[in-house]
Amino acid sequence: MKRIRRPIIIKLALFVALLLAMAALLVAHEFRTSAWQARYFAHLAKSQTFPVKPGPNNSARYPNSGPYDQRLGYHDLPTFLDRLRSRGYIVAQQAVPSNEMVARMDSGMNPPYREKDQAGLELLDDDGRPIYSVRHPERVYDSFASVPPLLVNSLLAIENRTLLQTEYPKRNPAVEWSRLARAVWDRALHAVNPAHESPGGSTLATQIEKYRHSPEGRTDSPSEKLRQMFSASARAYLNGEDTTVTRHQLAVDYLNTVPLGARAGFGEIQGIGDALWVWYGRDFAQVNGLLSANSAAPLADRALAYKEALSLLVSQRRPSYYLENLDELETLTNAYLRVLAVTGVIPPALRDAAIAQSLKQQALNTRVPPPPIEHKGTNAVRVNLAGMLGISRMYALDRLDLTASSTLDAPLQRDISTELRKLRDPAQAKAAGLVGDMMLERGDPRGVTYSFTLYERAPGGNRVLVQADTFDKPFDINEGVKLDLGSTAKLRTLVTYLQIVAELHKRYADQPAAALRKINIPVQNPIERWAVDYLAHTQDRSLEAMLDASMERKYSGNAGEWFATGGGMQSFENFEKWEGTQNFTVREGLKHSVNLVFVRIMRDISRYFQHQLPNAGAEALTNPDSPQRQVYLQRFADREGKLFMGRFYAKYKGKTDQEREAILVQSTRATPVRLATIYRSIDPEAGPGKLAAFIRSYLPGAKLDEAELTNLYEKYSVQRFDLADRGYIARLHPLELWLVAYLRTHPQATLTQVNEASADERLSVYKWLLQSHRKAAQDKRIKQMLEIEAFQQIHAMWKRLGYPFESLVPSYGTAIGASADRPASLAELMGIIENDGIRLPSVRIDRLRFAADTPYEVMLCRDPSAGERVLPPEIPPLVKSALAGVVEGGTAKRISGTFVQKDGKPIAIGGKTGTGDNRFKTFSRGGGLISERVVSRSGAFVFYLGDRYFGTVVAYVAGADAAKYKFTSALTVQVLKVLAPTLMNHLNLQDEAPAFNCKVPQAMAPEQKLD
Repeated sequence: MKRIRRPIIIKLALFVALLLAMAALLVAHEFRTSAWQARYFAHLAKSQTFPVKPGPNNSARYPNSGPYDQRLGYHDLPTFLDRLRSRGYIVAQQAVPSNEMVARMDSGMNPPYREKDQAGLELLDDDGRPIYSVRHPERVYDSFASVPPLLVNSLLAIENRTLLQTEYPKRNPAVEWSRLARAVWDRALHAVNPAHESPGGSTLATQIEKYRHSPEGRTDSPSEKLRQMFSASARAYLNGEDTTVTRHQLAVDYLNTVPLGARAGFGEIQGIGDALWVWYGRDFAQVNGLLSANSAAPLADRALAYKEALSLLVSQRRPSYYLENLDELETLTNAYLRVLAVTGVIPPALRDAAIAQSLKQQALNTRVPPPPIEHKGTNAVRVNLAGMLGISRMYALDRLDLTASSTLDAPLQRDISTELRKLRDPAQAKAAGLVGDMMLERGDPRGVTYSFTLYERAPGGNRVLVQADTFDKPFDINEGVKLDLGSTAKLRTLVTYLQIVAELHKRYADQPAAALRKINIPVQNPIERWAVDYLAHTQDRSLEAMLDASMERKYSGNAGEWFATGGGMQSFENFEKWEGTQNFTVREGLKHSVNLVFVRIMRDISRYFQHQLPNAGAEALTNPDSPQRQVYLQRFADREGKLFMGRFYAKYKGKTDQEREAILVQSTRATPVRLATIYRSIDPEAGPGKLAAFIRSYLPGAKLDEAELTNLYEKYSVQRFDLADRGYIARLHPLELWLVAYLRTHPQATLTQVNEASADERLSVYKWLLQSHRKAAQDKRIKQMLEIEAFQQIHAMWKRLGYPFESLVPSYGTAIGASADRPASLAELMGIIENDGIRLPSVRIDRLRFAADTPYEVMLCRDPSAGERVLPPEIPPLVKSALAGVVEGGTAKRISGTFVQKDGKPIAIGGKTGTGDNRFKTFSRGGGLISERVVSRSGAFVFYLGDRYFGTVVAYVAGADAAKYKFTSALTVQVLKVLAPTLMNHLNLQDEAPAFNCKVPQAMAPEQKLD
């Protein structure tokens, strides 16, 4: 048996050895040729498709948080899409990766597709013309042939020696087996002996995979290294089994995108091209010329260019350290120069010439580039886009792989901007008719800032066609400033008035005339009294007829009346003196912009809302026993107390105890009694000695003996006088005394904390007001609170129509501009009128295409159903008719007849003018004007043009220079007249509004994908 078994065992052993040898040969062959891998991965690549299909892909996948995917926005696409959907955008097209690609992504692998070396934000105008484009990195090689061979050979010698060997065309470039084995062995030795160096075994393919897709661009585990290798291998065979072209492209991709640190003023730096410019101030094309094989430049010049490029290649493992420490980088680069010369990559002469050069000579000459020139319309689109996506920095926005189609009409924007700039030249301004009565009567035309916006109504939103101004700084006058736009506020007041009429029509129109005659409406509520009386006597009870009749109600233009409003007595003036002698219908008041007409309309509006208050507020005035009296008086005390507390808090915030004491004493005339009251109030526990020192420090000449000081100490204690009495004795506001005392023990208190702590004190200070025998004083305060509540209701109505601010000034002056406005918000109101009462968002972006030609591609466009009805449809036509009257014979009549069709027929135009003269005035206690300071001056015209277009024209001067000017809104109307030929040349004013279109512009059309 033993003789039999021995030969069998030997044969089996030989057979196994043969199998192992054959396996080893096959593995060795595979390591050299990658034939099996090529077949597997090339077959796999055929199934990795991602066609773009209509509608959203509800099972879309998005990448992990690698630097590349974060920078280009792929990782954040789910967030972007959610935000855009909430803002009225719908997904029109989206990539749908194949099941095989989805399976790879679900397993944690990076999807294989041809990635981009360059990406960035591109903005197109409404006709697909580029208006803004950035590419990062900016300087790249467009092909392998464009890379100097010297640079390629040096890169391969350092990073991936066998990459371009031609013996095995199917070779997998993701793995260099000998180098990987050495790296594994070194890693094992490093685990035993930490002093043993453990260089990496990455190829260019896996390095690219790492710095693009691994967390923070690092390899933090063996599993991450395997993921890099497998993903890079799959990507290498996208073009088939032969990887020759892919391997050449890998060298290009690495040179174009390798991370090379970051620098203030530049941001992150990817690629050799941008790094040469940022770190050495080098022109990319010039360096490539010096490195080319046929360069005739002096050796020293070629050597310096080569050394700088080489220094970037060798710095890539620690770029932030080496590129900020050039001495260290110099030493490392010189070492590599010697090695490359020994291995024959570079000639000794180049080595010697390069070592003789210093990296610092060019690096010290680099400068941060100047900021790009701001183009207002384009910049507004970028800001709007960043807001929609939730991106806080333009830097991050510009690096997204995104093409956005804006609504701007680039040629029209350019021509309007050119025309506006001309108007700042004195000669051009005069030729354009801007110099004269009510316009530039005085002041340099170069000091006036002009702003023009034009919108087009369309399904899904009001498209911003033009946003231009002459303000040469990154500031948006259209949306970024609170402006006194004067009588344009009359348009908001008119619409509010008509809304009230429509509300009353809804309330009373169905009631019989006899029932209406029995309704008792207080005389203080004139709009409602008129509405009930009108419906009780008219035959035509339609809303259109009632609204039209409301426009014929008459108001006096008399400027001699004083009005109890805004917490005091106010008077108002008209622009023209003759207006004060007549009565005007509402329509005529708007046409001629009569201030006192709209002040009185606002008074009626305020009183209407006071009588609609659910808590019977108006009854608190007429009924002394109404429980609401005390409620309103307490509200007044609380509000008034908070106002004073806010002023005092600003006065004493951040001061020391000694500084607060000094300020308090300086606020009154110092006497021993007042000083004793002050000190006992702010430091009640201090003894007589401290009081004596306090009084003597502020009244050093006072002759007070100890008995007198003791008497002062005891007499003016907080136990003997309440807060209101102590304030009276000290001739200071009681809350000011309280606050200084409170800050003594709570020096870090916020205003909110101060208000919470002072609730009881604020009421106690106004105890005099709560006493019943002071009815006249009580009525005055109750009226103020009722007016405030009424204006809160008015503000809610204005806010719904696009008013931009969080409150209104509770004064009838708000009807003529006291509460300010913004041109963009006025345009939004005009858009509501132009859209028959539908509020649509202002749109600067029509369509967006993210991640083109990737598995993450998605196209979005505006949802045509977006919009909210905010006005009854009967109101806008009436308002448009009234605004047309302003042009036909009112304050904007100079523009009448300017816009005509080709057949000579006039194009409908209407609008509202407004002049803002913003001044800071100081009055005496008796009401006399002590001083005034001009803050700004503005003229505005908000208009509609035909049935599709609307916009604003604004002229503005800020600061003390405004005192040098005396223009009115006539200036802005004339500006529109100057712009009319340009507008008619670009706009087709006879066409109807465009229909909904979500087709992709040719400039954004996805390229055909290859299976």
